[in-house]
Amino acid sequence: MRSISILGATGSIGASTLDLIRRNRGEWRVVALTAHGNAQSLAALAREFDAEIAVCADEAALPALREALVGTGIEAAAGPQALVEAAARPVDLTMAAIVGCAGLAPTMAAIEQGRTVALANKEALVSAGEVMMAAVAKHGTTLLPVDSEHNAIFQCLSGNKVDHVRWITLTASGGPFRDWSLEQLQAATPAQAIKHPNWSMGAKISVDSASMMNKGLEFIEAYHLFPVGLDRLRIIVHPQSIIHSMVEYRDGSTLAQLGPSDMRVPIASCLAWPERMETPLAAQLDLAAIGQLTFRAPDETLFPATRLAREAARAGGCIPAVLNAANEVAVAAFLAGRIGFTRISALVEEVLSSYAPPPASSLGDVLAVDLEARKRAQILPEVA
Repeated sequence: MRSISILGATGSIGASTLDLIRRNRGEWRVVALTAHGNAQSLAALAREFDAEIAVCADEAALPALREALVGTGIEAAAGPQALVEAAARPVDLTMAAIVGCAGLAPTMAAIEQGRTVALANKEALVSAGEVMMAAVAKHGTTLLPVDSEHNAIFQCLSGNKVDHVRWITLTASGGPFRDWSLEQLQAATPAQAIKHPNWSMGAKISVDSASMMNKGLEFIEAYHLFPVGLDRLRIIVHPQSIIHSMVEYRDGSTLAQLGPSDMRVPIASCLAWPERMETPLAAQLDLAAIGQLTFRAPDETLFPATRLAREAARAGGCIPAVLNAANEVAVAAFLAGRIGFTRISALVEEVLSSYAPPPASSLGDVLAVDLEARKRAQILPEVA
């Protein structure tokens, strides 16, 4: 029996992870489950999986969490420090799936245990890639990528040498607006942006997919995960989302990982690694039914986010942290109806052009830059 902690248990990645564990209950011992503030849902999961501890990031949720766990023997805690302490409990595998920069400190705490971390928190590598990868090397941690694209690359690299790689290609669905004009984009609504054609995701990541920022953030992640250099990373739009990414080798061979649009596939890859496990997918991959796979180059005039991300990765240091922080503020403003869709990338570019942060040597430095970038983004004009 292997032990596991799930940071972000009530989110989509956490739910998919627990679904797989539920189907293989005798193979796992659940240690820690965390959520932001949904005490009732977290307590129900903690009861079902007999967790050792349940933690809410929101301290105001602690009374409700404690009440919901009365008589279970399950420890209840709340607050940012409690999240870190839960993440630091030694387990065989930590699923790091807390959304946003709130997941940075808990993810680092898990990395510092020197075990295995399945990474689903984009901000960990986007904002603090240099600091976190140094910690991975220092502590001998095994880092398994959960994002479907990075998991695909990880699988395609298995058994091969990185210095034999000619190209790593990340595929992008293009999101719900991939065929829209500039005029349509300017009038796009939050309801339209979160309606992804292929994937079922949360509101923030769905907007990022619509703007192509999600692929830009994944580009930065890939730069840290797979040391081939920025000039060997590229993005291609693949509307069907069947090929999740590809690796081309110096002999001309290209390996691709294909699969249905279901996050349980890459999650299962991480849970079972280096083995394989059954997944309860309703639909298997049927290429004859799909008929054709199409590809096209990204349009960085209509969707400048990938260009901004590539420039941030090339600048290095804390510039990607600025990009991420400004984007989070901009997406929140769009979802609240305060800015138009095309204003998201424009606001990010304005923050990047006006703020040159100092180098970071610790997670604290990164978080300070993140805070400053958010402040600068919040005072920029909220115009369409």
